[in-house]
Amino acid sequence: MKSSTPLDNLVRTGQLKAEPRIQADIDALVQSGRARLADAMNEALSMESRFDLAYNAAHALSLAALRWHGYRAQNRFVVFQCLAHTLGLSPERWRVLDEAHRKRNVAEYEGPVEIDQHLVAALLRVTSEVADRMQGLLDRPR
Repeated sequence: MKSSTPLDNLVRTGQLKAEPRIQADIDALVQSGRARLADAMNEALSMESRFDLAYNAAHALSLAALRWHGYRAQNRFVVFQCLAHTLGLSPERWRVLDEAHRKRNVAEYEGPVEIDQHLVAALLRVTSEVADRMQGLLDRPR
């Protein structure tokens, strides 16, 4: 009997779709994530712009990790939920992305929200860690 992973369980519940790994897609996501992360570090930008850039960098890099493992999600939230399984991200760090996701949704669907500089700093730290861990996946021999 084949062992079941948490990601396979999410496929069975319809939250993920198993797909072959396509390196070009992963590389494009990583490149996008790294560029946005670098831009988010620019302190001359508004806090809202930095938040948006860092959030989208985190999503691109997290999606790259999920794709590296051979899965795709339609829901942004699920991409972040899977980080414990794709990159071994701790719950404390994942909660920062959860908070950013909630703020992003409020801003996207209900209008402006106040973006706290502490949240942006935490988001930048976690996104940098996601980028480093993603690089670790890319550096693995195939």
